[in-house]
Amino acid sequence: MFDRIRRSFDLVRASAQVLRQDNHLLLFPLISAGAWLLLVAAFALPVFGLGPVDGMGEGGLYSIGFLFYVVQYFVIFYFNTALVGAVMIRLDGGSPTLADGLRIANARLPAILGYAVISATVGVILRAIQERLGFVGRLVVGLIGAGWALATFLVVPVIVTRDRGPMDSISESTALLKRTWGENVTGHIGMGAAFGLVYFGLAGGSVLLAILLLAAGAVSPVFFFLFGAVVVLALLACVLFQATLTGIYSAVLYRYAVDGSASAGFDKGLLASSFRQKS
Repeated sequence: MFDRIRRSFDLVRASAQVLRQDNHLLLFPLISAGAWLLLVAAFALPVFGLGPVDGMGEGGLYSIGFLFYVVQYFVIFYFNTALVGAVMIRLDGGSPTLADGLRIANARLPAILGYAVISATVGVILRAIQERLGFVGRLVVGLIGAGWALATFLVVPVIVTRDRGPMDSISESTALLKRTWGENVTGHIGMGAAFGLVYFGLAGGSVLLAILLLAAGAVSPVFFFLFGAVVVLALLACVLFQATLTGIYSAVLYRYAVDGSASAGFDKGLLASSFRQKS
């Protein structure tokens, strides 16, 4: 466990070195988050504000849910493609701009849309299984979801560099995974452990500080409101950094899977141990 946490922090440090060269890479997940909030509002207002949900029927709800999944995934994959495209330019020695990343994503719109539709279909099917089978369904969904996340981990870099369709990109992502890390891959070492500790420390420290301030009895409600706002902004900043660093990591990992190179100061041994085998 401690070895996994250490390697997770090593990935954070290596990815941060790339980010320091191009701080504007943070704009891609930031714009994506803003677009996602607008998307949620666009779906929530008509469904919950302008009409009764109960009268729509199960079919109508699933149709709206599927459409929401498609548009949501499209937004996420579009800006992930732009981010990874910009990172690829940096790995090739260039100096990418926001426009460069968006240009690459615009050139891959059909593949991004197709991948969004496939992912939405998988998401709706898994949601239906979970709702109908209860606890067993949650176990099944957890296993299938983990396998799907693993198989598609390199899809966006494939779309960026190879300009392939969604099905071919999924197939190549799976093939690269098996060819580089073996047939019995069961999971990967990412940045989740490192950022999990960061989130836990931030949330726990905030709660502890709030308790101490309350015990002192000299804090106004306005201060607590501002304090809560700062904590929320700090958590959102961590989410933003995690999304950006994960995009950088996926681009570097794809390069390693293709030609065995360790780009941008990443340790080759760290990349080689990114995925673990079934015991």
